[in-house]
Amino acid sequence: MSQTQTQTQTGATADPGTALRTIAFVAYPGITVLDLVGPLQVCSALRDLSPGFRTVVVGERIEPMGTDTPLAVVPSHTFDEVPEPFALVVPGGLAPTLAALADEQLLERLRQAASGAHLVGSVCTGSLLLGAAGLLEGRRATTHWWYRDLLTRFGATPVAERWVEDGRYVTAAGVSAGIDMALHLVARVAGEEVAREIQLLIEYDPQPPFGPIDWAGTDTGRYRPLARQVLTGALAGHPELLARLAD
Repeated sequence: MSQTQTQTQTGATADPGTALRTIAFVAYPGITVLDLVGPLQVCSALRDLSPGFRTVVVGERIEPMGTDTPLAVVPSHTFDEVPEPFALVVPGGLAPTLAALADEQLLERLRQAASGAHLVGSVCTGSLLLGAAGLLEGRRATTHWWYRDLLTRFGATPVAERWVEDGRYVTAAGVSAGIDMALHLVARVAGEEVAREIQLLIEYDPQPPFGPIDWAGTDTGRYRPLARQVLTGALAGHPELLARLAD
């Protein structure tokens, strides 16, 4: 089957004259793997349920990249092969993502890919990369609660919500929130019915054994020294950026 003709489970096909809309997930060393594969699984289902979409993983090179688990990931395409994605999604992580805030090559890749994208998403600290790239200035956004306050250093307004939509930008909170964000992204591009079907097919119906997080009764402040320690270690070689974020 050609790239411009996608078969769905019901036999429907995309118009051969219509270009595929590419949803590109960004891979870089050290990402939190669920930040990537959770929303990737959601968006990959579009291939079978809504004609005209493809999902790829882009990186600087097509080679194995370590994650924060024993599992490595390999991008399917390079940035150069997908210069103008329809949607761009940036996963996050801990120390490697914080260190990437000083990676001008990666930040420029994000600027270029996001410039013409219909939608730009992020998971967890991936929004900090969008911020460092200058893409969240004046926008509402979220990230993992450890580093939500850092969004202000990039001109964004931090919001304590599971996912936050501001124009063409949709940012998610920590890790598992990326699945919620991806379902919303699917609803935006293919309709709520398709998003609900994907939710059913992946059986996304969270029922944690200990109930929901008691945010009001949790002392999140006790993690601040550790969060700062990780940030300081990650940006030890970039004192100016560290001073900007750690003050």
